[in-house]
Amino acid sequence: MKTYFYLTHLFNTLGAAFLALIDPDKCDKVETQVKYMSTNGVDAILVGGSTIGSDNFNDFMKRVKSVSTVPVIIFPSSAMQVSAHADAILFLSLISGNNPQYLISEHIRASPMIKNMGLETIPTGYLLIESGNITSVAFMSHTMPIPRDKIDIAKYNALAGEYLGMKFIYLEAGSGAKHSVPTEMIKAINKYISIPIIVGGGIRTPDDAHSKVEAGAKIIVIGNVLQKKVELTKEFANAIHIVGKVSKP
Repeated sequence: MKTYFYLTHLFNTLGAAFLALIDPDKCDKVETQVKYMSTNGVDAILVGGSTIGSDNFNDFMKRVKSVSTVPVIIFPSSAMQVSAHADAILFLSLISGNNPQYLISEHIRASPMIKNMGLETIPTGYLLIESGNITSVAFMSHTMPIPRDKIDIAKYNALAGEYLGMKFIYLEAGSGAKHSVPTEMIKAINKYISIPIIVGGGIRTPDDAHSKVEAGAKIIVIGNVLQKKVELTKEFANAIHIVGKVSKP
């Protein structure tokens, strides 16, 4: 549980942790970007994409790990995305949908590989939140996101995840989201559950990232914006790290 405790130490020390999401399908200069991100305020690197195959994914993970100075965590879309070149994997269960493939089936397929690799798992309840358009994750998972104004439904899903033993609840607007997760929803869920909240998707500015932290998010995930403008890393780090400083392992 080394990576999990590292993350909890971060948000207990800094107020929130800052994770950069690298999509192998969209990243051409991975070594340059990861090196810059991991030395300019990013606390860990998430790696995941919707279409990349297992062989290419493992090679990509090796490239990321070779240059990163922070932990590298897999953000999988299927059992195909497992690699020993990672510090941990978010063991995501899509609890906001009723598709058994992403509730448990992919987990069964991946579990023996993860065990053989000795890869740390971080059980995470994954909730898709409506973002104003159809995102890749909603399309690929064949599930409907929770409507933005149905805060009670999101609360109950999050609480179920906590009762199932999840370590984190991930509120996901999705890649290419028109709108990020509403701060009102984050506040309500933060008051309703006792495990940390991850928020990602549609966060385009440091101010928006900061508002998510103020609402109760403990981990902020930034993807597309940084892959297009990696120089914004420091601004996002300053907005997300609202207290103190901490050294990387």
